[in-house]
Amino acid sequence: MRKPILVLALLLLAATVHAQDAASRRDKKEQRKLQQTRVMRREEEGDFIYQHEFNVAGRLNTDGWSAYLEYGRRVSNTTTTMLQFEAGERKDPKEDKTARTYFDQYGYGSSGVPFVYGKENIFYQLKLGLGQRRMIGGKGNKNGVEVSAVYLGGLALAMLRPYYVQAEDAGGIRYVKYTEETKELFLSPVGGSGLKRGWDELKVVPGLHGKLGMRFDWAEFNKVVSALEVGVNAEVYSKKINIMVGHPGKQFFFDAYVSLILGKRW
Repeated sequence: MRKPILVLALLLLAATVHAQDAASRRDKKEQRKLQQTRVMRREEEGDFIYQHEFNVAGRLNTDGWSAYLEYGRRVSNTTTTMLQFEAGERKDPKEDKTARTYFDQYGYGSSGVPFVYGKENIFYQLKLGLGQRRMIGGKGNKNGVEVSAVYLGGLALAMLRPYYVQAEDAGGIRYVKYTEETKELFLSPVGGSGLKRGWDELKVVPGLHGKLGMRFDWAEFNKVVSALEVGVNAEVYSKKINIMVGHPGKQFFFDAYVSLILGKRW
């Protein structure tokens, strides 16, 4: 008799332990669901429960384009400190890309490599900025739009790459950049040079930059960033920068911009 009773007792004990484990798992599952419900409710009410965010963005300026990475850390319910790294290209409003068309003896035409007539330097930029985003109006609910003011400033580097064109002289076709000696050839191009030349001749000009904008975030939940930003940007460099031949160089640049921003918070 003792052996069946012992087996029965062990089975009852195992069943009890299994039931307790199952109840514990159900309790944990219910707690997770409850926590998720609380988080979603707080998100819908516009409450900020995330401390960090990381965004990527593309930006169109009135005189160029750029892309940037942005890290943000919330310091209060309405303020986020931001660190931003940006890279892009600034262009002169007078730039006009064209290509020469050549015709063979049978009348068939072909185009050479496109080029920008009179372009002296390609103006690339690197910028590092520190600033803040201050919320002006919250979403109110998950379908609302958060409105914030953005301001930051920091270091800027202008990287100037000489612009090369194909030109023809007594020796045939050769690649030239703008100098006083090659001025006539440079201003009588037969084609462009593509992206291959001038990288080993980069000149760096340091400067400062600042921007002021308004950001509109329409993401459904606070853990996701989907925003549009509009604003103005200003830069000043340590010396004048020439982009086009025959146009005076500038140290101060000012533009308006619009950015599309995507990211996440945690």
